[in-house]
Amino acid sequence: MSDQTIVHLLRHGEVHNPGKVLYGRLPDFHLSELGRAMADKVATAIGERDIVLVVASPLERAQETAAPLAARRSLEIATDPNLIEADNVFEGKQVSVGDGVLRQPKYWRHLVNPFRPSWGEPYVEVAARMRAAITAAREQARGHEAVLVSHQLPVWIARLDAEQRRFFHDPRHRQCTLASLTSLTFDGNDLVAITYSEPAAALLPGSSKIAGA
Repeated sequence: MSDQTIVHLLRHGEVHNPGKVLYGRLPDFHLSELGRAMADKVATAIGERDIVLVVASPLERAQETAAPLAARRSLEIATDPNLIEADNVFEGKQVSVGDGVLRQPKYWRHLVNPFRPSWGEPYVEVAARMRAAITAAREQARGHEAVLVSHQLPVWIARLDAEQRRFFHDPRHRQCTLASLTSLTFDGNDLVAITYSEPAAALLPGSSKIAGA
């Protein structure tokens, strides 16, 4: 058996969010019709790979993104709370620049330290739990491939952590679009490569920089 293991971090597909709120960890935010098509596209693109483990965040959009791939591979979806979206004090609120909650002074105290960040779960904690999820998947799928379905910020922080880069960043410049794959290749326990791909790129509505969590 080869000791090369690949752990793919898959961001969920587009979410139905007519109110354009930051949905974070709130329940009942499901994939849109386009999001379901993205999930199907990913399953078609990587469904023939040697994937022996599919794990998802407990949130509905991640579970729904995982479903077509798990079905194609005849696997049960495992759930890992370490893959959940980062906690955020602005959940359920509109946070677009120029309108929404950021115009209200009572919320400004949450913006004082972008390095932590002060509006939600610290980056170091996100990195630690994602590292734990990746390590567990690598051990379970050793010699094969695993797919972990998570959210934009946790996936991006996991990549920064793997590349030993600082966590503070401009969210507009994350390379982690909807239904994208950030793939970590291990030789034994050693990380030897990080690659990025967009199996559902053809379905992105106009731009790869789509708001969401």
